Amino acid sequence: MKTVFSGIQPSGELHLGNYLGAIRNWVALQDQYQCVFSVVDYHAITQPYEPKEMRRRVFDMVTDLIACGIDPERSILFVQSQVPEHTELCWILNTVTPFGDLSRMTQFKDKAQRQADNINAGLFDYPVLQTADIILYKATAVPVGADQVQHIELARRIVRAFNRRWGKVFPEPEPVLSSTPKILGLDGKAKMSKSIGNTIALSEDERSIRKKLARAATDPARVTRDDPGDPDKCNVYTLHTFFSDDACKRWVRDGCTTAGIGCKDCKTALADNIVSHLAPIQARKAQLAADPDGVADTLARGAARAKEIASRTMAEVRDKLGLWP
Repeated sequence: MKTVFSGIQPSGELHLGNYLGAIRNWVALQDQYQCVFSVVDYHAITQPYEPKEMRRRVFDMVTDLIACGIDPERSILFVQSQVPEHTELCWILNTVTPFGDLSRMTQFKDKAQRQADNINAGLFDYPVLQTADIILYKATAVPVGADQVQHIELARRIVRAFNRRWGKVFPEPEPVLSSTPKILGLDGKAKMSKSIGNTIALSEDERSIRKKLARAATDPARVTRDDPGDPDKCNVYTLHTFFSDDACKRWVRDGCTTAGIGCKDCKTALADNIVSHLAPIQARKAQLAADPDGVADTLARGAARAKEIASRTMAEVRDKLGLWP
């Protein structure tokens, strides 16, 4: 069975954009691959953060992932810093990674602009650690968004450089692009993002969900209740395609195009369906949050499974490099 690796930073609460764009896809991949999922806290420390918050954010991320359907028995789920082989392999890969390749990474340029007062070497070297994360488990498939494809292409070049220099150890990973379109935020303009404030969190209560959806942008053509609209130009309808059944989607589409229903009716139906969809996820998360020791044990077991693979890989790497055993 092929191996998939994917990581997620503990950057705060998961929202519908994360869920639809990534996590739901991860859950489905468990039926086809041996999946290795990591909360990548080493990546997170390249940006300013409060140390006292890190463990809470990691815990929240882990409970969110399990509540959404990541099964720690079927998949390997762990925290990156629990397996030090990640950073060891990163250092070795640095020796075959051209400086120029890293300097051309679009995400580095974007992040450097956003945090101009903290352009650190870790931020620059981020793609090399990402490569180590993937190939440490000899993963051949990596679910990513379009904005991460450049990093996977770099990972493939790093693998080829390593294998040429030291001998074949690693397979070249391939990106697995999600078929899910970019999930826009409630403003209908930008990608759903916590920093912009246009999200619905997975932990959001019913009142908050309804309040946020009531303000959500719709098709600009629907200036009044009697104006027909185009569902394909409405972000609220896009969310319906994920959370509503076929009958509801037909009702919304027909009602919108004929002005048979208003935007308020459409949003009320969507809120009903999102609340219903999130209810079991929220209940499972609450159950997990009430048992922190159980969550810690789950992570310890996942880390042990990850470390078993990582140790074998690093023994092979050290032997190829002639490092002291």
